[in-house]
Amino acid sequence: MIERFEQAEQVFGEIDAATKEKIPIYTIGGAVLLKRGLKPATKDIDLVVSSRQEFLNLQNALVKIGFSKKIPGKEYTHMNLNQIFQRGEFSIDVFEKEVCGKFSLSENMMKRAEKVIELKHITVYLCSNEDIFLFKNMTERDGDITDCYEIATKGPDWNIILEELQHQIRQSKQDIWVTWVGERMDILEERGINIPIMDQLNQLREAYMEKWMKERER
Repeated sequence: MIERFEQAEQVFGEIDAATKEKIPIYTIGGAVLLKRGLKPATKDIDLVVSSRQEFLNLQNALVKIGFSKKIPGKEYTHMNLNQIFQRGEFSIDVFEKEVCGKFSLSENMMKRAEKVIELKHITVYLCSNEDIFLFKNMTERDGDITDCYEIATKGPDWNIILEELQHQIRQSKQDIWVTWVGERMDILEERGINIPIMDQLNQLREAYMEKWMKERER
């Protein structure tokens, strides 16, 4: 269990010392919420890199500093996880560009990210709360809906969440995502969260279901 972001910073320092390659790393999970005071602890660190070569460079560095590969469990079914690396109780989930099928690290996501660490070889960015919210709405891991609730109570920019979802759907043609996100939003509403974009989200869900029904009738 990671209870202080400094623990993650220490590992980033080890990674930097173990590689000679430049690797921009985007952190998109609970470690970001830990850093921002929205979560008391996290089980793992979710990292996204933007290319296959960066993934291989990061993997090599993690293995050099004592991390071993672990087989992803069923909670990662939709997540397109490339690899879990484990060292003791420290777990790092690494994604290559795409998360949850074809949900990609977009240019706007990278622009919104906050640079927090710049070392000789690696640069670490924290993705925005809005992008983490969207990411965690597409997973089935224990605790992710709780993280979504915490982000929602802090007043995220709902328009950014909607716009990024629409962009991802257009880019990937994976409009089924709107049903996964919609299910999580329903749960959050049941827990008392006001979601201003719910009407637009319901319209997207209805459009998806109409399309799905028409395809079934062919």
